[in-house]
Amino acid sequence: MSFNPLRERGIPLDRQVRNWRELDVAPIDPDHSDPYTRCRIIAMNGIEVEAVLFSHQLARHCPDIDLKRHLARVRYIEAQQQKAVNWLLPGLASVLETTLAYEQVAVDLTAWVARMEPDEYLTRAYEFGVLEDFDHLYRYANLYEMIEHRKAEKIVDALTEVMPGRPTYLHHRDPVDNIREPYDRSVAAPVSKLHALTIMAAEQQTMNFYMNVGPLYMEPIARQLYQEIGLIEEEHVTHYESLVDPGETWWEMLLNHEYNECYLYHSFMETESDPRVRAIWELHLNMELEHLRLAAELFKRHDGRDPEQVLASELPKPVTFEPNKDYIRELIATQIDYTTLGTGYVQEAHERFERMQEQIMGGERAPSERVIEDNAHKSGQEYRLETNGPHPALSLRMNR
Repeated sequence: MSFNPLRERGIPLDRQVRNWRELDVAPIDPDHSDPYTRCRIIAMNGIEVEAVLFSHQLARHCPDIDLKRHLARVRYIEAQQQKAVNWLLPGLASVLETTLAYEQVAVDLTAWVARMEPDEYLTRAYEFGVLEDFDHLYRYANLYEMIEHRKAEKIVDALTEVMPGRPTYLHHRDPVDNIREPYDRSVAAPVSKLHALTIMAAEQQTMNFYMNVGPLYMEPIARQLYQEIGLIEEEHVTHYESLVDPGETWWEMLLNHEYNECYLYHSFMETESDPRVRAIWELHLNMELEHLRLAAELFKRHDGRDPEQVLASELPKPVTFEPNKDYIRELIATQIDYTTLGTGYVQEAHERFERMQEQIMGGERAPSERVIEDNAHKSGQEYRLETNGPHPALSLRMNR
């Protein structure tokens, strides 16, 4: 059944403020919940954080005090939504367990978007990034086994494989080579704009998370690994944010943000297995419908255009968390040895790449390599080695 959020009415803004009791949501049970419920929570937290940060940036560039007041009212509701969503995460989970879940989000959300993206250039950007997040999951799995003596499969529930991707130390590139060509807002499919916003926001939240939790560990290898992968997540944010057309006006960007929130809340409401969490997605969808209506009014007033000119007439196929094992394995087999040059992709290690590798390594092995060696020394074998012949990523690591 089609759903056009522009034609639906949500909860009036003055009825959206929640009290402490309403915000005090019970967290999910980490041992009995669907791992993809946790993935949806992490993904929506990233979306709401992006909504708040974008609104602040818009307000800082807005000279009209009445518009600032309007943005502040909506932003407060977005901030409450972010708290309700993020507080669904279980306090019982360790930082590393939450980290593994963050990387599961990055892998399966990005892989799904890559599979659904109609633009070949944008698809390539998602395929390139997902092989790196896949390897991050593997590195953190080794750290988790070494520090907490548990297997990452317990967290990802075997829905996402835990094995090497493109080796993490090879992700350190010259910053200029992290910039991609943007889509053209005048011809891009509406769903392409939603995909770009979604993955950008998810990677931004991962970057923020690692920047803040990394120094909370005492173990030197843990602190160093979070530093290294945190730097790569900054590269990923650069990679994905550059896909968005910078010619979009502030009001067009606001409209796209609000439409994307409707899209994702509706998607997760349709696919959620936990009835209690599904009720939160439904509540937030009804709030976002009003936010979208208000953004559409601002867009018409300030851009002089009809929202239907830039938005889809109905929501695309629901965003779905599901296993992508065969898809990831195919990418490993065909794209493992790529890096970036300018706005494209190459298989040779060009001069800028090699110079950056020399600068960042400083003659030492990267933390992402040492964590494998340390865990292998402690447990007697490398975590999750493939048994059906050499893994492409392992061969790449030994040959570079």
